[in-house]
Amino acid sequence: MGMIRSLISLCFLGIFLFVGFTVPLGQRTLFGHVSNIWSADETQELVDGVKESSVPLVDRVKRGVQAGLADGEDAQPSPDAPVSSEAPTSEQL
Repeated sequence: MGMIRSLISLCFLGIFLFVGFTVPLGQRTLFGHVSNIWSADETQELVDGVKESSVPLVDRVKRGVQAGLADGEDAQPSPDAPVSSEAPTSEQL
């Protein structure tokens, strides 16, 4: 069943790509319109504005990840610690 579904999905993807690259919708194909919209000055201004406004968020996420990694290094067990094969209980979590 999974293989049939994958083949059908692959066929639909192929049909979509074929139509997107070859069938004209007015003066351009679907992907021609998308390319034209993406290269427009207004779109590039919007992209630049989003990049500028997301800098504080990206910095905050980076600091959080670095802090989490630093906390995780402290929580690493020593190599000499015994290894338990039992699943942790809810109290241990």
